Amino acid sequence: MDRQKALKATSFHYCAGCGHRTMHRLLAESIDELGIREKVIGIAPVGCAVFAYNYFNFDILEVPHGRPPAAATAIKRVRPDNVVFTYQGDGDLAAIGLSEIVHSAARGENITVLFINNATYGMTGGQMAPTTIMGQVTTTTPEGRNSGSPLKVSEIIASLDTPVFVARGVLDRRDNIELTKNYIKKALEYQVSGKGFTFIEALASCPTDWHKSVSESENWIQSDMSKAFPPGVLLDRMGVI
Repeated sequence: MDRQKALKATSFHYCAGCGHRTMHRLLAESIDELGIREKVIGIAPVGCAVFAYNYFNFDILEVPHGRPPAAATAIKRVRPDNVVFTYQGDGDLAAIGLSEIVHSAARGENITVLFINNATYGMTGGQMAPTTIMGQVTTTTPEGRNSGSPLKVSEIIASLDTPVFVARGVLDRRDNIELTKNYIKKALEYQVSGKGFTFIEALASCPTDWHKSVSESENWIQSDMSKAFPPGVLLDRMGVI
């Protein structure tokens, strides 16, 4: 029996306090507990997690910015027995890739999407992103965002008729982290059993571009970000977590 772990024993390149570290571990633990590592194929994003393939013991494909759902669709249709997921940040998914994610969800593709929302363009210097909340200071909104509104992607996906599971987790406190892992595991289980399109959003910290300490970043997620993006299960057509 192959007992190799889904997560490699190597150091992450991410900044201290970055939510990608936690999300990688939750994904790997879920894969190991389900015993599906040899079947998994991941799609890495353009963004801070662009080097995700360095950390996992399964195949990962790198695709152009915003296109992971299209690539995942092709892989899943050609190799339906594989477990296919995309791993995307808010710039990759909510900006240039918005049409890709909406249409793959509307088609009901049997894939899992992991959406990491840190409300900023992390890799390119902390500019305002589609998910930047009102009043949030970024390099392009030095006085705080004061126009428009943040894009609530999970709500958009949950409004469609075809997705089977949509949930928003939070990567701050232990209880929220454990709940997020439950969401990820449930989404993968639904895919394995052929249920359809599953979508997990995770509110994640970016202390470097938020110009906050790790603890300040976690507090800000609780006090501000979670109010703009309420966590919980938005849609579960198969049952209740």
